[in-house]
Amino acid sequence: MKIRFIYLLGWSLLPLLVYSSNVFAQLTFALIGKTKNDSFYEQSFKGCQAFSRTVSDLTCIYDGADDYQDVRTQVLIVKEYINKGIDGLLISTTDSNFLVSGALELAREKGIPIITFDSDLLEKHHKYRLAYVGTNNFDFGVALGKAAKQFKKQDPQPICIQSGHRTTPNLNKRIQGVRHALSEGKGGKLDGSSGWIEYDRCPLYTMGRRDDSLSQLMTILDYKQPPIFLAVAGFAQFNPEYLTKLLPYKQRIKNGIITILSADTEQIQLKALSNNLSSMNIGQKPYEMGKQSAELLYHYVKKGIKPLNSEYYLDFHYCNQSNVATCTVNY
Repeated sequence: MKIRFIYLLGWSLLPLLVYSSNVFAQLTFALIGKTKNDSFYEQSFKGCQAFSRTVSDLTCIYDGADDYQDVRTQVLIVKEYINKGIDGLLISTTDSNFLVSGALELAREKGIPIITFDSDLLEKHHKYRLAYVGTNNFDFGVALGKAAKQFKKQDPQPICIQSGHRTTPNLNKRIQGVRHALSEGKGGKLDGSSGWIEYDRCPLYTMGRRDDSLSQLMTILDYKQPPIFLAVAGFAQFNPEYLTKLLPYKQRIKNGIITILSADTEQIQLKALSNNLSSMNIGQKPYEMGKQSAELLYHYVKKGIKPLNSEYYLDFHYCNQSNVATCTVNY
């Protein structure tokens, strides 16, 4: 018991608020998002905590790059936990190549198991994780693309896709899905032949920086005939200034002159949608991602039970002005 007490003191150097309440746990899992100050990953952490409360020997820790999708910071954080002797890792991948070479090879050497959630490793790197839990990101992109069709006003219809980091696996899959849906299955950058064309300089890449994301959106909206704006993750809508900045465009959004489609349905996004500052949002299940990932990892670490599947796909939901109050639950 004394040895265990010393071990917990070592972990107490981390911020106390990132711990679940299971103080006397023998196992510790770290949930690492692409960014830390993101309600999406905070919900995933709450899911991990929820599972930890169903067992008597698990603590969840939450971490990630502070402000944006910084591949180097994510690797440094993951490597730090590996060297501390963490029992398992739940990771949303920013850059698969960098993450594997910088940290996951070391985790494999040390026998530390990994579940990816939200954003999987590239297929060539699947041996470094037990399973993936989250959205089928290609299908999610297809859903976003199909949703855009109801807002088409021109032929060809200009569209601008906004993404995060250029190398992030799940976001690139979503872009592929959007293009697949709008090119009648041909794929590739939209060139007008299918009735859709990608706007000059798009896709826009934000690195997950909220200020840059909102600035990019504002630039597009100020064009005389703005293209349909489609964000494959929350980005600009996660910016606390979104509501204020978009207010002058409210009537044009409400009248369908401006179209803003976005992935994710966090509370701040639903507030924008309910105020006619967004056209439509398609959301995921981050809480369930964290909960199911923790459960799969726990059964492997505790009982040696490997996940039966390589991928565990969760469904998604559609939010608009008519159902914004009931379309999802945020934790």
